[in-house]
Amino acid sequence: MADNLWMHFTRMSSYADAPVPTIVRGDGPYIWDTNGKRYLDGLSGLFVVQVGHGREELADAAAKQARELAYFPIWSYAHPKAVELAERLASLTPGDLNQVFFTTGGSEAVESAWKLARAYFKLVGKPTKHKVISRHVAYHGTSMGALSITGLPGLKADFEPLVPSTIRVPNTNLYRAPAGTAGPDGTDAEAFGRWAADRIEEAILFEGADTIAAVYLEPVQNAGGCFPPPPGYFQRVREICDRHDVLLVSDEVICAFGRLGEYFGATRYGYQPDIITCAKGLTSGYVPLGAMLASDRIFEPFRKGTNSFAHGVTFGGHPVASAVALANLDLFVREDLNAHVRKNSPLFRSYLERLTDLPIVGEVRGDGYFFGIELVKDKATKATFNDDEAEALLRGYLSKALFENGLYCRADDRGDPVVQLAPPLICEEPQFAEIESILREVLTEASARL
Repeated sequence: MADNLWMHFTRMSSYADAPVPTIVRGDGPYIWDTNGKRYLDGLSGLFVVQVGHGREELADAAAKQARELAYFPIWSYAHPKAVELAERLASLTPGDLNQVFFTTGGSEAVESAWKLARAYFKLVGKPTKHKVISRHVAYHGTSMGALSITGLPGLKADFEPLVPSTIRVPNTNLYRAPAGTAGPDGTDAEAFGRWAADRIEEAILFEGADTIAAVYLEPVQNAGGCFPPPPGYFQRVREICDRHDVLLVSDEVICAFGRLGEYFGATRYGYQPDIITCAKGLTSGYVPLGAMLASDRIFEPFRKGTNSFAHGVTFGGHPVASAVALANLDLFVREDLNAHVRKNSPLFRSYLERLTDLPIVGEVRGDGYFFGIELVKDKATKATFNDDEAEALLRGYLSKALFENGLYCRADDRGDPVVQLAPPLICEEPQFAEIESILREVLTEASARL
């Protein structure tokens, strides 16, 4: 059935003698396959479908715009929906991030931000500032620049050599904080945050502040299993960036548009980035669209004379995508989705934390509608699984068992083994209970198999 479809991040041999799971319909927080079986979409597709599946308003907005103006580029021209959406986004961003550069997705937004940082520093007379700092295990995209920034060696190996000049620093995984970094008992989150932030300054000084252009951080780091920032972490990073004239890029491809209960994660955690990268939830996935949101300060040199940002993509700011994004943001307002997430996040967490009575569950962490459950071999020692054990657990059992039991989510082994949940923002207690029930059954069996 799918002989000609080359699926992304997929071991194609897995389907040599087995049918490819094929989803044909979605409605609200649920999806259906070709056999009519229903699944709870516990990952919003891929952290994307914020408002749920089957929203007629978004389909209608796309059709209306396609009839009126299906395509026109924003290369030295404009169209009304791109102008309107840029204005809307500028009104939602923290601080003076008033300049909106559209892309078609997250990797392009991340790539655009690095190119902008390099170009900006050349224009202001600091041409040696070109390097980027990011965190261990962090995922920032698949294009060559974005992959270079990514902190996952296994994803990069097949494509090396990559773009040089990227440096890695520790992430904010408090559960596995190195001894002595989080107080005597390993639970002082504020001390750990200071330690982790100071490693960024250490890297800047080691490389030379005159060579560092930007620091890329997600509000809640996705890869590795939803690492939230310790108290004060981003405020200290902001101080460090200001001290060394380094741009702070908040990579919010996943975290923006309600995932953490605000339009932007920077607002949720009270810090001011110089650039935000976003995509996914901007249109709830109904049409591809991404954006880089830059401060007026960074934009200023590009206003002058013959200067320009010599970068662009054919479908960035596509009229249909822009129209859908506007309709999507209208839904956010009409249904007060950010407040809905803030109100229900503690309840969602409480259902997941019930699973900590299972011996295989080490920790539940995250924020908003974005949680990770770290799986361990020994809860008392936090001992994790070796590569073969993780392979057998996640790919050999968990992923298939969760899906067969009616839950689409992610069993991820890019760091220590985790199950990730990021359901549509419309979900409420019945869906939280359903998630907990399926996870309990599958994880109980997984514990028995150890």
